[in-house]
Amino acid sequence: MSPHRTPLTSLAPAVLCCAVLTGGLTPAVHAPAHAARASAVHAPAARIPAPAAGQAPARAAAQAPAAPCSAPYLIDKILPNGARWQLCWEMRTVEGLTLSKVVYTPRGGRPAAVLRSTALAQIHVPYDRGEPRYHDIGALGHAAIPLRAADCPLGERREQFVCVTTRARGHAYLKSDPELGNTSAQGSDLVVFAAFQVGWYTYLAEWAFSDDGAITPRVGATGSLAGFTTTPEHGWPIGVGNTDFEASHTHNVFWRLDFDVAGRADDVVEQYDFTGSGTAKRKIKRTVFTQEAKAVSGPMRWWRVVDRKVRNADRHRVSWEINNSDSAQYRGPADEAFTRADVYVTDYRSCERLASANPSPRCARSVDRYVNGERLTDPVLWVNVGFHHVARDEDADPMPTHWQGFRITPRDVTAKNPR
Repeated sequence: MSPHRTPLTSLAPAVLCCAVLTGGLTPAVHAPAHAARASAVHAPAARIPAPAAGQAPARAAAQAPAAPCSAPYLIDKILPNGARWQLCWEMRTVEGLTLSKVVYTPRGGRPAAVLRSTALAQIHVPYDRGEPRYHDIGALGHAAIPLRAADCPLGERREQFVCVTTRARGHAYLKSDPELGNTSAQGSDLVVFAAFQVGWYTYLAEWAFSDDGAITPRVGATGSLAGFTTTPEHGWPIGVGNTDFEASHTHNVFWRLDFDVAGRADDVVEQYDFTGSGTAKRKIKRTVFTQEAKAVSGPMRWWRVVDRKVRNADRHRVSWEINNSDSAQYRGPADEAFTRADVYVTDYRSCERLASANPSPRCARSVDRYVNGERLTDPVLWVNVGFHHVARDEDADPMPTHWQGFRITPRDVTAKNPR
């Protein structure tokens, strides 16, 4: 086994409990990495029952469940501006930290269901020299690191492995008025994260839930450089002189997002483009995905998951926008076709768990093969964000965290800024 993925035998086995999506508890063993690779794959947790299709969407369907899960797996936080986030967490053997039943309540507003579940779906690490080519998620839950108090500043640790905290996000707004003066406010985030040791790398899996309704999933890579040396055309000189060239590589991180906007029924995925490049005007173009699809990021392109029936007070359809404009857009060879799109839209299947090296025998092995023309009735989005890591002297040691992720923004969830 290469040093990049050397198992951490210093981690003593411990017990890690998981809250299944239905709210109950089931234990999972926290084992060394070498044992994790040989372990059996846990069956997917049961899905949460969706509201009936005929519910009145504007009010009844948007009601948050009174008790979606029990302590310590329930996260329920009211941020300083009055916004409230409610969700459940669990540590799955395959995907690691998984969040479910995510509900946002804007200040003075009604609860809005957003996600049935979300989790990492793969961290694919191909090296520029052609090898190795890692798939770092397959038993991620076994690689969870117990957190110390210093690792979770001003927050609380849940079952040792998950940090729940808040942090400032800068200006929420600043408006200048010549008569009334400036009006401004500072924003804040609810942050949920866990850390995982995979070989030399420490991965930080984080979700930030903002007081304006936005969600920012991201992954930070830190720890240590792998120490793989290569030829100058595939790396960067590290250390004294130009003798050792650290191998450049890419981190392709995939997230799986099972949106349920006010329940499973009536969710539609749309893509937006703006034509007219090189001219003075731009024209909006909307594409509705009725079948499973794959899409590539482009200038000004974004997507949204919209409910066909639920509307805000302005009678606009409630939706959540996905923007994935910061990806390195790695494209691999034919046997890595899953890297050749930035967003995949599939219909829900419980066995479609990972974007590559999928462990479920009843399903295909990778997300590109999940897309097979099925009609979309319960859409699931898979977002791929790449980061090309060209090492530098400052990366040793410990390696500063480099982040990659994307943003989910409420679009017409409220009729105005809830402030």
